Amino acid sequence: METGTVNDKNQLYPVFLKLEQLRILLVGGGNVAMEKLTSLLRNSPKARITLVAPFVRNEVKDFLANYPACQIVERPFEAGDIQDKELIFLATDNPQLHEDIKIMASGKGILVNVADTPDLCDFYLGSIVQKGSLKIAISTNGKSPTIAKRIKELINDIFPDDIDNLLDNMQTIRNRMKGSFQDKVRELNELTRTIIEENNS
Repeated sequence: METGTVNDKNQLYPVFLKLEQLRILLVGGGNVAMEKLTSLLRNSPKARITLVAPFVRNEVKDFLANYPACQIVERPFEAGDIQDKELIFLATDNPQLHEDIKIMASGKGILVNVADTPDLCDFYLGSIVQKGSLKIAISTNGKSPTIAKRIKELINDIFPDDIDNLLDNMQTIRNRMKGSFQDKVRELNELTRTIIEENNS
């Protein structure tokens, strides 16, 4: 077991969730809700999201029309809305409502993400780079989404769009390699280094 000094400033543990297997609630129907939906559904198009809000922008409705697993409930939030939910996203302009829902959710062991309120969040949404099967999530511990976005742009430029071809054929490439495990690791390192350098030349 690895030991050492814990960094008290960043104790986040990154995970990749199979959102299509979870029941998700999003409270809010405005611009911030749209941002959350865009991030969630572009990465997990089969996610089952129930959106609850007294008013839902037409842009949000049009967007969700392309995702049949999602539903809109156009009315104010009710306590029963969190029943059987496993993740909750709060994206309204009502801080008191956010606090009330957070308390209810915590009592049921449901994880909550609250827009623009890191102290109420059980988890953060990272800035995401995706190239086929390659997915990289970036976090600044909730401090600066702008910096996370810039790092995303940098990483996005580093990896070629066709890197999925390499990932799909990686097992075949490994099977063709000769020599010891260390030789194979060295050759794979050289191969991936060349791909990245060629893309940046």
